[in-house]
Parts: sequence; C-alpha cells; structure tokens
Amino acid sequence: QVQLVESGGGLVQPGGSLRLSCAASGFIFSNYAMGWFRQAPGKEREFVASFNWAGLHTQYAGSVKGRFTIFRDYTKNTMYLQMNSVKPEDTAVYYCARGRQGDATISLGDYDAWGQGTQVTVSS
Repeated sequence: QVQLVESGGGLVQPGGSLRLSCAASGFIFSNYAMGWFRQAPGKEREFVASFNWAGLHTQYAGSVKGRFTIFRDYTKNTMYLQMNSVKPEDTAVYYCARGRQGDATISLGDYDAWGQGTQVTVSS
C-alpha cells in the first residue's frame, strides 16, 4: 500500500525558513519521480518542485526558484522541501506526490499518489 506522509509544517515569519518532509512507503522509492505541490485557500493546487527518479533533474515553479530546494534521502525513503526566505504568499497546504513514472513533471495529472498535506502559514 502506497503511503506518503508529510510533516514539518507550521507558522513561520516572513523571511524565515522551514523544512518539510515526506516519508514514503509501500513502493520502491528510487524508481519514481517525486514532487511537491501546494494549495492556498480558494485557489487551485499548483506545482512547487519535483525531481526525477535519480534526483538529478529538478524543476521549480518560478515563484519559488532560488528560495526552495527539493531533495531526497534514498536511505530513509524520504523527500524534503527546504523553504528559505519565505513570503506570506507561500502560505498554503503543501502536498507531496509520487510520479506515475521516473521523469520529473509539473502536471498534477502525472502524479498518482498524494499525501494528506501539511499546513504552512507565513505571517508575522
């Protein structure tokens, strides 16, 4: 049974940092692309970052490029999202997702398993 469990969300001040984690189980972690998405209140879920099965090809949304870093620890079957210099517009529920295959993509439809989400609130 595929499971993705996010953690690490919370309240952070503008300009601060936060690290999200996504613990994966029930599948061979190294065979799949993985991604982070987010959904703010009243908005559609949007792409944040992804990488391919080998972790060598990464993609970022323009709004987070240079501030967020996606990476994975194959020994722990865990993916991370390091969020630096956060802004109020980063406030959202963040979801991790497993790609349908090994290539990194930015489309929601290319992901077939999702976590329950973790809330990130950026506010002073």
